[in-house]
Amino acid sequence: MKNIVGVKFKAEGKTYSFHAADLPLKLDDLVVVNTENGLAIGTVAKEVQAVPDEQATANLKNVVRLASDDDLRTCENNKKLEREALQFCTRKIAERKLPMKMIDVECHFDRSKVVFSFTAETRVDFRDLVKDLVQKFRTRIELRQIGARQEARIIKGLGICGREVCCATLLHSLDRVSVKMAKEQNMSLNPEKISGLCGRLMCCLAYEYDGYAAMKKDMPKCGKVVQTPEGRGKVIRQSALQGEVVVALESGKEATFKTKDIQRPPDGGRSTQ
Repeated sequence: MKNIVGVKFKAEGKTYSFHAADLPLKLDDLVVVNTENGLAIGTVAKEVQAVPDEQATANLKNVVRLASDDDLRTCENNKKLEREALQFCTRKIAERKLPMKMIDVECHFDRSKVVFSFTAETRVDFRDLVKDLVQKFRTRIELRQIGARQEARIIKGLGICGREVCCATLLHSLDRVSVKMAKEQNMSLNPEKISGLCGRLMCCLAYEYDGYAAMKKDMPKCGKVVQTPEGRGKVIRQSALQGEVVVALESGKEATFKTKDIQRPPDGGRSTQ
């Protein structure tokens, strides 16, 4: 058996599993853990659970210790360095007139590397900028180009719903969102209404997509010819939540019917022109 604990490094981030050994850990404890990038400080987000060895994640990293006062001071000093690095890098970008925008700086716990995240419309030659940063901070430097959705997650803000954007709060990963999801829910395709602060499709379009797709699975699609209690007609609108479709009848009348009350004709309900 292994004692597994869940640790987060950012409030909006993913929870990672670590081997807690015999450490007496509880929720919200600050801990120092081993990662692929060396030591890091995180917060216990999931209580310790005993898991059989065969069910435990392979190559599980260890919790080294509960964070000490010295660890917290190191963390605070690193945050000061991050703020200084952000200001310095922003100034150098302006001086060199580079077509990029600095978004965030992250310093590794042992200061072995400082990662600068930026956005840009195109590829940027930042070799001279890297030289400036290495000369200033005397450590390994990584410049990482991120997308608009990652930028919104870091900067945060309020969505059109009035709440803080989902990517900065409840979402652990930024999954793909498509226009098909909006169409399936009969939403307006006006970009201003379905786009988030990042200018991309809102993440919340995906929340109910599977439910709508399941409800509409057995509904005739728009354009299909169906047989109704009032005669043949063509489906012109669907209402998944009510389980209804609006049909333009051959008589020229429009009528609403429950899905269970209509049938497809023998020809398969091909569209009529």
